[in-house]
This record gives sequence, structure tokens and C-alpha cells, in this order.
Amino acid sequence: MTRHARGFSLLEVIAAILLLALAFAALLHVAGASLHLADQSGQISRADMWAQAKLDALGVAEPLVVGESDGDFGKDYRWHLRVAPWQDDTLPADSPLALYRVDLDVRWGSKRRPHTLRYTTLRAIEEPVSLVRSAR
Repeated sequence: MTRHARGFSLLEVIAAILLLALAFAALLHVAGASLHLADQSGQISRADMWAQAKLDALGVAEPLVVGESDGDFGKDYRWHLRVAPWQDDTLPADSPLALYRVDLDVRWGSKRRPHTLRYTTLRAIEEPVSLVRSAR
């Protein structure tokens, strides 16, 4: 080989290809993690949407009943609801309002990797006049 011939040796080409392969593998790993996080975010958003719909309907489209109940929003999302009376000393004794603590759990995922969102709120409902009068 003459001194004027210039180019890359086979070792340099192999090293460059190896470096590109490592960079590409790292890029694919980051892209995969990003897709996984986007999927998790979508699942949480869907669970939140179902929970908000359930809580919005409670006491309006469906009665507020003391106790526990279960159900599902389809094949993937399940709910568990607990309603209990709430004692509040700041309400006057003759108040026509009754407070209830509402706990809603929304679950999804496999048994091996379950996910749960928990919501707790208070609901005030007006007691019927007959119940208010009988309490006096």
C-alpha cells in the first residue's frame, strides 16, 4: 500500500458500526419506555374518566345508598363503592342536610400487576321533611 492511499481500515469500520448499533439500541430502549409510559397514562386517564362519571351520577342518576357495592365499567375496569354517614359537629342539629362519606376504588390490570385509583369525597343530601320533623 502506498502512502498516498487514504481510507478507513476494517477495524475502524467495525468500531463505527458497533458504536451506531449501541446508539440505536439505546434509542429503541428509550422509545419503548416512552410508549410504556404513554400507555400507563392512557389507562389512568380512562380510570379517572370512569370514576368521575360514577361519582357525578351518584345521588343524581342513581340513589345514594349506605353500604358497599361493586360493579364494572366493561371488561377491563372494576369499581368498589363504600357509602357511610359522616358525622360533622359544625352542622346544626336541626339541619336538613345529611353528609355521607363516599369512597370509590377503580381497579384494572392483571392479578399479577393490579392498579388502583382511590377517591374519597363527601356528599350532602337533603333529608326528606318527614325525617327531619321526626328527628326533632
